[in-house]
Amino acid sequence: MDAIFTATDLRDRSGEVKRAARNGLVRITENGKGAFVLCSEQVYQQHIDEAVDRALYIERASDAILRGRESFDRGDFVEGIDSARAAVAAMRESRG
Repeated sequence: MDAIFTATDLRDRSGEVKRAARNGLVRITENGKGAFVLCSEQVYQQHIDEAVDRALYIERASDAILRGRESFDRGDFVEGIDSARAAVAAMRESRG
């Protein structure tokens, strides 16, 4: 859970706020409402890297689903274990 400090804490307890910001996101409130988010450069970069990783994963998963649907629409599938074994055997033979 993110640390929460008031804007007054930012002024009066800046050392504590900075220590918390080195470890994660710090939410700063004004008049009891969220106003700002503070973090170290390292935490910021970590959040950016995680967001990029999630976006790339979603893109790869979406692409795999699309390719699977296209294969299915073309009839590139087998039904049953015996048909699957025969398809694998045929693939192996074609590779040489």
